[in-house]
Amino acid sequence: MTTLAPVNNRSLSTSIQELTVKLNIPIPSDSVLISKVELLELKQAQLSGVYWSMKDLEKKVNRKHEWIKENILYPTMFRKVLDVNSGGFVFYPQSKGQTWSFHAAKMAKFLDENFHRIFSN
Repeated sequence: MTTLAPVNNRSLSTSIQELTVKLNIPIPSDSVLISKVELLELKQAQLSGVYWSMKDLEKKVNRKHEWIKENILYPTMFRKVLDVNSGGFVFYPQSKGQTWSFHAAKMAKFLDENFHRIFSN
């Protein structure tokens, strides 16, 4: 065990000590080191040009379609942002046989940014 003593009768709280260390950390050949910015860009690129079905959204949110409709798709405060007819990124079926369609990247962003609003009901 090493103990440090004051130097020249100065207290340790007022003296500054530095330690410079050179450290090599091996990165496995099946891994890469990237910045957070690049990681976020790669994640966004994964959703670029991708559309989700209701089943896809159920998997992402881990809720059934009834809950999604009641808590996300039909409340007025969300629908006016989401509905493609209002400039949004969700296609609301107009007639029987049509299916829901969600712009994946925009829907993922909406879910992240509105988590507190969605689950505070």
